[in-house]
Amino acid sequence: MPSESTAGRPADRRGEVGLRKLLESNRTFDPDTTALTQPLNTVTRDRWSPTPGPASPPPPTSPGNQQLVKRIGIAVGAVLAVGTAAYLADLALSTGEVARGVVVAGIDIGGMDQAEADALLHTELGPKAERPLPVRIGDVQASLVPATAGLSVDYDRTWDAVGSQPLNPVSRLISLFGTREVPVSSTVDAAALDAQLESFRVHDNPTVEGTVRFENGRPVAVAPVPGRVLDTEGARTTVIDRWAASSQLDLPVVAAPMAVRADAVQAAVREIATPAVASPIAVSGKDIAASLTPGQIADTLGFAPDGNGGLAPRFDNDAVIALLAPQLAKSEVEPKDATFTVGTGKPTVVPAVVGEKVDWPKTLEKLPALLTQPGPRTSPVVYQRIEPKLTTEAANALGVTETIGQFTTGGFSGPSGVNIRTVAAKVDGAVVKPGDTFSLNEFTGPRTAAEGYVESGIIDKGRPSTAVGGGISQFATTLYNAAYFAGMEDGGHTEHSYYISRYPAAREATVFDGAIDLAFRNTGTTGVYIQAIATGSDITVRLWGTKTVNVESVTGEKSKPTEPTEVVLPKGKDCIASEGAPGFTISDTRVITDAKSGAQVSRHTRTVKYDPIPIVKCE
Repeated sequence: MPSESTAGRPADRRGEVGLRKLLESNRTFDPDTTALTQPLNTVTRDRWSPTPGPASPPPPTSPGNQQLVKRIGIAVGAVLAVGTAAYLADLALSTGEVARGVVVAGIDIGGMDQAEADALLHTELGPKAERPLPVRIGDVQASLVPATAGLSVDYDRTWDAVGSQPLNPVSRLISLFGTREVPVSSTVDAAALDAQLESFRVHDNPTVEGTVRFENGRPVAVAPVPGRVLDTEGARTTVIDRWAASSQLDLPVVAAPMAVRADAVQAAVREIATPAVASPIAVSGKDIAASLTPGQIADTLGFAPDGNGGLAPRFDNDAVIALLAPQLAKSEVEPKDATFTVGTGKPTVVPAVVGEKVDWPKTLEKLPALLTQPGPRTSPVVYQRIEPKLTTEAANALGVTETIGQFTTGGFSGPSGVNIRTVAAKVDGAVVKPGDTFSLNEFTGPRTAAEGYVESGIIDKGRPSTAVGGGISQFATTLYNAAYFAGMEDGGHTEHSYYISRYPAAREATVFDGAIDLAFRNTGTTGVYIQAIATGSDITVRLWGTKTVNVESVTGEKSKPTEPTEVVLPKGKDCIASEGAPGFTISDTRVITDAKSGAQVSRHTRTVKYDPIPIVKCE
């Protein structure tokens, strides 16, 4: 640091020269009188006159003026020296400190030791990230925990923004009289912040769109109610920038979109809704007519935004169909697949029926245009052609000419007979095309009381019981054997848990609605027609097609007998007494040979283990 005297000499010289120039700029020197005379502007004119005179010598400076210049120079130099000394001393004393006047998130750390200031920021800001911060969204109060919202203080970047001691003397002088607010820098988990902001959307008030409703058959305008929603991007900026320094955040909201103008609601009432219920709408079908009364129109008509600020009429199509379908039912024709009949001992094709059904989408799309029409309003029914799944031509080409497999079982009566005859009537006439699989459960659908089935005997958990649809396993066994001897491929079946004497051992099947199925696949090149004939006590299933194979069943001997256990149950409906029977293991082998050559096509053995029938006592 230079001494005060060293720093003052240049200033003395600068002060003296400056003062001299000031004096010389206002007066000139007369060499004859050695006195200060005319103003500078006169000298200037003389200097640029057309006839130049002799050059004037520089005016001498009086001793008094020289002393004044010297004193001023010394004073200026002294001030500069003192200021420089003070600046350097202040800079030296503030080394390692935060610049004066610095405030971070409302925390005054100006002039503090940097380590102490850093500790203070951690102490104040760290816990704040874990505390709920009140949030106001419009007129709703909520809160967020900054840490949970993915926010934390980035201390390194915050200190970068604080910076070091300023070297500019002016900046240091200003810091004595003011403060400098430094924003907190944050690290942000974008996903967590997005989730937090999304959770605030529950406080959105969506616009209630204007519409038209009907009260007692008369149209009523419902004016739109503007809404407001969270400005997500603005809220994101507010939270990131202000969470650390604020005691409450006011998150910005914006007006919710409005799809329908208020004047458009009134126009819809006047121009659409009122004429819509002025008279009935007729819907004319083939040799029949249906109609919607004004009251029914009011009940089924609604309005929706049209995308241009207005309202468009919208019918509840399902409700309209429910009103019109019964009136138009007689004009429709149900499609029917071609099938077969065996009236003379040989199958003949029963022709298919092409269906004709109301095309509801095309029929109903014409109705809105009628709403504003005056006078009688009528719209035609549009029908669509429904082709059968099996046409007459396709049935004739299936090659159904002879019996290829059949089987009969009997010995049933009562409720089980009702169920067997019901399922037989359902399956009779089914056609299995080449390559298709027949599933009994899929074909019949649920076998419930609504379909005519009654409660009858079943096997439940190894013991006799009852259920709606019981006894159908006898039909399943009969169908399985007919398919077995027709050479059909087994598509999946399950034997009864214990042996029932009226069925062939290891060649029978049980079914249970939705759980146990019977299926077979037609692997031949011709179709298969299923004929089911039920009487009071027996059921016959016959498969018709083109015979290409012969089938033989070879039943093995019983082995590995097992004795029944005894079960005692309380008397009542759920207890069915049984004398029991031993269990055993047995096998069946199916041998398939070519119908023409006699060559063996396949040989398959299936082994079945039957459980013993328990001895059930009802006491």
